[in-house]
Amino acid sequence: MAKEKVTLTLDGDRLAELRALVGARSLSAAVDQAVAAYLARLKHLQAVDEWLAELEQEHGPIPPETLGWAAHLVDQWAAPSRRSGRKAG
Repeated sequence: MAKEKVTLTLDGDRLAELRALVGARSLSAAVDQAVAAYLARLKHLQAVDEWLAELEQEHGPIPPETLGWAAHLVDQWAAPSRRSGRKAG
């Protein structure tokens, strides 16, 4: 895949933390991987939104308590795991 050079403005504290974590590895590669992960998440959320719209068309409005329950599950999945004790990466 072709690479393109860009100029970004990033939060200084986050950038310093990223540099500390990636060390001698490529900062560009780390940012590229983060963008890829973010894009995958956005695509997934878009697909879920489309699926929910289809369900509503077919079955009517989704009850608020069901949406709240589903949002709670998503929040639990998105939270960092405290059980494994491992670091990502």
